[in-house]
Amino acid sequence: MITILRSALQTTVQDLGRRGTRHLGVSQCGAVDPLALALGNALVGNSDEAAVLELCLPPALLRFDADCLIALTGADCAGRLDGEALPIAQPTQARAGVTLELARPLRGVRAYLCVRGGFDVPVLLGSRSTDLQTQSGGFGGRMIRRGDVLPVCAVEAAPPSTIRAGAAHATLPVSLRWPSDATPIRIMPGPEFDGFAPASRAALLESAWTVSAQGNRTGLRLQGPALTRLEPREVKSHAVFPGVIQVPDTGTPIVLMADAHTTGGYPRIATVVAADQWRLAQLPPGGSLRFTLCTRTDAMQAWRQQQADLHDFKRTLHAH
Repeated sequence: MITILRSALQTTVQDLGRRGTRHLGVSQCGAVDPLALALGNALVGNSDEAAVLELCLPPALLRFDADCLIALTGADCAGRLDGEALPIAQPTQARAGVTLELARPLRGVRAYLCVRGGFDVPVLLGSRSTDLQTQSGGFGGRMIRRGDVLPVCAVEAAPPSTIRAGAAHATLPVSLRWPSDATPIRIMPGPEFDGFAPASRAALLESAWTVSAQGNRTGLRLQGPALTRLEPREVKSHAVFPGVIQVPDTGTPIVLMADAHTTGGYPRIATVVAADQWRLAQLPPGGSLRFTLCTRTDAMQAWRQQQADLHDFKRTLHAH
């Protein structure tokens, strides 16, 4: 079990989210940075579906009430285990009674604490993830707060090969590394892309956008030039999903995130490709980003390459 002595600004239990439920009006939820979750679960020998703690904007302080194997991924929060530096993306044995302290992120926004076995919360519609909008799933359907005690699923001890394997023994491929801040985020044209004024379509790609402080797990509001349509016609409600970039009447783009609703009525100017969506999770308020257009073929190739590299990374861990 793990006791929360101080929670981050927003701490929730998350996994890969709910799949196959959008036709029921149920949001996907799950980790906003699924790549960090996958890497962390691999490092401690968990299945891909194991539940982890997503800590948005630490500082935070936790105590381990039993021995467990842990890994910290995502944002670099200068973690310290009983005062000793905890390397990021490195499996580490935490002994009963020690505390883990996370400082304000040096880079990124969301840190992921992955524990061997995963967090033991009820499964709802095939997932342990928290849905804050409906107050369901996860740990009582709410954010984790001070004093909460989180149970961990009982599993066999991690094999020695997994304990020894660390980031130094398994170099991350390019598709799994944190890119340069100057690297643009790839997008594909949305269904209403051609309905925007040529100047607005150009501004989407040529402008440096700033992340508003209003962003959350549902969506990131971007600050920059107002995007206008050729004809302000009403758009019928349609299906939306994480990665879709909507533009309300104010002209301010909103990038939908993991907790996005299943339908919306704003025009969809573009969609962030799946391989780059994790980067949005790590953009702080005030952070900047740029977009670049790519084809569907390029988007699919980037996704397949990322998944293949993740598979090879897991095999490398076990080989050690």
